[in-house]
Amino acid sequence: MLPLVEFPPDQRAAVRCLFADIDDTLTTDGLIPAVAFSSLWQARTAGLDVVLVTGRPAGWVDHIARQWPVRAVIGENGGFWFQMEHSDSGRVMKKHFLYNEAERREFRQRLELIRRELLAEVPGCAIATDQNYREYDLAIDFCEDVEQLPRDQVLRIREIFQRHGAHAKISSIHVNGWYGDFDKVTTTDLFITEELGLKLAEDNNSFAFVGDSPNDEPLFQSINNSIGVANIMELTDLMDFLPRYITSQKGGEGFAELVTALIEARPVDGS
Repeated sequence: MLPLVEFPPDQRAAVRCLFADIDDTLTTDGLIPAVAFSSLWQARTAGLDVVLVTGRPAGWVDHIARQWPVRAVIGENGGFWFQMEHSDSGRVMKKHFLYNEAERREFRQRLELIRRELLAEVPGCAIATDQNYREYDLAIDFCEDVEQLPRDQVLRIREIFQRHGAHAKISSIHVNGWYGDFDKVTTTDLFITEELGLKLAEDNNSFAFVGDSPNDEPLFQSINNSIGVANIMELTDLMDFLPRYITSQKGGEGFAELVTALIEARPVDGS
């Protein structure tokens, strides 16, 4: 990984949409610092779209898409995206799900067996406190509201999901498991096509992505302008694909560092 200062200005200037993880990318120690939230507003003012790509649940995504200055939010590791749009009657919420309600219900029923097995086989883990707001996945907490589990136990959680044929990704706080053919990059690709009118493969340099953990690997691998906030160094042993650049600061401060670098490289008119 190269220091962010080595991200060439002409390449930074070409970025029109920044995709970003939330937990430990926008946040620091579980909170969004003022500098990070201010950066979202600064990006909007500069004409730089921000799309959040998170493992967090539909309930959270609904709130964030409504009240934060972002273009859209892709949630539950790619199961859907929500965005606010303008209509004659005012702002309205658009929700795009990859699977219908019946399919999502069937996925959740299949995960119930895994839930019971995980709680029995991995002492100290817990169902994430935001589980009730989820449409697709089962989120297992290994450090957010429980005492930090050893690394081998985190890997054990992932292995149990995979044994049952479920997808499983490790974030900085949860292991998320789900059924359905999607991940962060497949849905980001679909969003780019349907909402931005571009192609990820053909217009790759128009995008950047910033994240911090193994569940961000698909986007680190697929987006040329990939950036990790400094705390990614704590999880690189779990990753095969690392971002191209790394910020000097951790979490939300690192996110703000990146947004500043992107804005400073943009033409004065934001075009």
